[in-house]
Amino acid sequence: MVPTAVISDVHANAEALRAVLADIDRRGLTRIISLGDIIGYGPDPRACVDLVRARCEWSLMGNHDFGVLYEPTNFNPGAESAAYWTREALDSEPDAALRKERYEFLGRLRVRVVEPGSTQSGPILAVHGSPRRPINEYIFPDDVVNAPDKLTTLFDRVPRLCLVGHTHVPGVFTSEPDFYPPGELTDGAYRFAPDEKAIINVGSVGQPRDLDPRAAYAILTDDRIEFVRIPYDVDATAKKIKAIPQLNDWLGDRLYEGR
Repeated sequence: MVPTAVISDVHANAEALRAVLADIDRRGLTRIISLGDIIGYGPDPRACVDLVRARCEWSLMGNHDFGVLYEPTNFNPGAESAAYWTREALDSEPDAALRKERYEFLGRLRVRVVEPGSTQSGPILAVHGSPRRPINEYIFPDDVVNAPDKLTTLFDRVPRLCLVGHTHVPGVFTSEPDFYPPGELTDGAYRFAPDEKAIINVGSVGQPRDLDPRAAYAILTDDRIEFVRIPYDVDATAKKIKAIPQLNDWLGDRLYEGR
């Protein structure tokens, strides 16, 4: 397996995405995949779509990508307003050909991908939300206690490993069930075990929600996945958000605390 950077939940935060891409380049990684939610919430949808389509081998469809393309169903008011503004931002591109290219790229985003993996990992399923509802089902750390039957049902749909995003909280679910945040893993990495299934959340590039404001991504290799955190200019993104009336100020404020 070619060492692969796995990003997710950029949410139109170009400052965070550029910082992550710079770290990926510094490490000499040449393959990047995206688990979706390129847009929504943040102030730079056009730049983020362009960066992802230029740099990623493929990307999945997230619920916010879907909401901007079609309808933001079941979104809270702030997320709904952000989705409609994002659509306006994409529509306002003066270059008709570029506008068309961006929409065509978003329209081609896949719902699920199965990577062949390695001998150690086995096949790897990649979805945005969950193996059962790929676009919009959340898998929360608390589910290991509050909804163990849910996790059993999800693991029935996992070949060996599954990569997800959506909650913006990085860590590893195992089929005991249990959840291990990166800080509880040796060297911040999960090593694949042949007798253990795992659902791995790679965290969020553009809107972390684990009380760590740094951008999150992961590096997938033959025998492990390593969690990475990268600082970026949070203030720059927050100020951009607050300068756009249709984006709730809270979307900027939350970035400082990673929540």
